[in-house]
Amino acid sequence: MKRQIRVGIPRALSYYTFFPMWKVYLEKLGAEVIISEQTNRRILEAGIKETVNDACIPIKVFHGHVFDLANKVDYLFIPRMVSADGKATFCPKFLGLPDMVRFAGVAMPKIIDVRYHIKGFPGGLTRFFIAVAGSIGVKNPVTMIRAATSALVVQKKYKQLLQEGLKPVEALKVVFGSGKRDDYHRSGRSKKWRGGKRVSVALLGYPYAIFDPYISAGIYEKLIKLDVDVITFEQIPNKQMRHYSKVMPQNFFWYYSNQVCWAGLYLLENKNIIDGIIHVTAFGCGPDAMVDKTLELEAKHAGLPFLSLTIDEHTGEGGVQTRLEAFVDMLWTRQAKHRAG
Repeated sequence: MKRQIRVGIPRALSYYTFFPMWKVYLEKLGAEVIISEQTNRRILEAGIKETVNDACIPIKVFHGHVFDLANKVDYLFIPRMVSADGKATFCPKFLGLPDMVRFAGVAMPKIIDVRYHIKGFPGGLTRFFIAVAGSIGVKNPVTMIRAATSALVVQKKYKQLLQEGLKPVEALKVVFGSGKRDDYHRSGRSKKWRGGKRVSVALLGYPYAIFDPYISAGIYEKLIKLDVDVITFEQIPNKQMRHYSKVMPQNFFWYYSNQVCWAGLYLLENKNIIDGIIHVTAFGCGPDAMVDKTLELEAKHAGLPFLSLTIDEHTGEGGVQTRLEAFVDMLWTRQAKHRAG
């Protein structure tokens, strides 16, 4: 019996946005999908060793995840992420990831580096699916259609769960049957925002920075333990996102940067939802520098507290914990004064 083709997907970067679609599509084509381990010190150090010096920590971590998979799979799934909406592009390092990995100086399996460039639906996505199938030798159009249909259904469910407030790891468990929706009905999902009982914080930043507990020093989990309602950009309805894309005088060139900024503008205009904003930014990220300053200025104009947290390979949990505690204490004090006043 012929062994299944093994395709490895690094647990980093766009994994947090598109993994369900990729996993289901590849499995329906007959491949076995293997993902890398959770980010840890070994993975980070391997990425630092082989990545260019000016790369941000998410790129370094991605390389570490690739090296974790290199000897376990037949193919590495590293699509060339160009655009998810036909307008904004992904960060230039996203576009060059397949080449950065290919020439990292370490022996690699074959890389599936199909362009992900969605300009309208279903055109761009159809071309992407066909090219991915061709990369692993699948040519049957019926198989492709069935696989693509299943993948899109799962991806839609995953996005709905994120919008309801589940973290990616929680949403993935629900989508793939190892968890139930009701298991995660807590912390930041009560919708009792600004009800005088809890402090609510917008935790804004790229999903691969916020939801990787290792490189973010567990910022999300620390806020939950501080009894804070946490809101991320994934919870903002798509309709509102599209509205604020028209409000900004000039949108950014980058997909995730726009998502973060649009969510920030929505939450700042609807100040009854949040008490403050925390922006998580990766050291050395050019797009993030502009997003951070934009959010800081808009928060100042709206009169809401703003905290910028920069992460890199030297970020320590103790320092992050101290800054979060101070920020949350200030929000509680501020809220108490508003109620008294």
